[in-house]
Amino acid sequence: MNIIVFISKEGKFNDNSYLLDGMLMNLKKFLSVYIIESNGERLMIDVGEAIKARKLVKKLKDFGLYPIHKLLVTHSHWDHAQGISKFKQLMKDSNLEVLASESGAYNLKHPEKTNEYYNYNTYPVEDVTPLKEGDIIELNGLELEVVNFWGHTMDSIAILDRKNQNFFVGDAIIDRLDEDAFITPPMPQDFNEQELLQTFDKLRNMKDELNSISIAHFGVWKDDHFNQVLDEMKPLYHETKKSIIQWYNENLSHEQISQKYCEKFMPNSKIWNAKLMEILVEWMIECFKMIGFIK
Repeated sequence: MNIIVFISKEGKFNDNSYLLDGMLMNLKKFLSVYIIESNGERLMIDVGEAIKARKLVKKLKDFGLYPIHKLLVTHSHWDHAQGISKFKQLMKDSNLEVLASESGAYNLKHPEKTNEYYNYNTYPVEDVTPLKEGDIIELNGLELEVVNFWGHTMDSIAILDRKNQNFFVGDAIIDRLDEDAFITPPMPQDFNEQELLQTFDKLRNMKDELNSISIAHFGVWKDDHFNQVLDEMKPLYHETKKSIIQWYNENLSHEQISQKYCEKFMPNSKIWNAKLMEILVEWMIECFKMIGFIK
């Protein structure tokens, strides 16, 4: 495998976009928070945990990106959305508008299922602007296009920045922290494999318009190595799914499955820790149970 070049350092990475570390679960470089700025108007993509909201606001001020005018949530999972209410309270110098997909707006207003599955408390968010595929978010002259990227969840959206040839995709494609560490998209509570495969195809069909992809976990993958991520996303999904189901059917524990996953798929990674990997594997197994891949 070639070394994958990606941007993981906080700061500006194209004419209009910035990357900040959301400090999720007190881990460095585990959640990307993106800010798009055009002529003084700013949109932030995802917000992370409520407990990190104050530190995130400080970072925004340090980078000259305060205040935020629009907050777009790629999907309603707690690690992307829990901090909305706290962040709105802290954004005192802006009438913050929250945006999400149509189903995402409903899920943010009714977070009970997500809270139950992940055992994290997310407060209801009442005022959310619903978005549908093809909508254009106008940011002081910069047009951002909304694209449905279903599969990981059925409320996932991506944001296409044609000017900078960049795609903000949330968790819809893959979680990849370095060239050796990755997790594929299956997670509770409404994973849909057919939609995921269609999302893979949709992205591949758009690749000639792009030179980079910005993922939530973590960073910006660009140029030839953006194409490598696209080439690997579907086979890695199928290979990891097959292996996890096989190991589960061999009556291995979550800890043993986690260890095997790391040994087989990312033996050279120095990023993933055993406890975190075990939690993620447990969620993937629960996802496969919910959709009938595991009995």
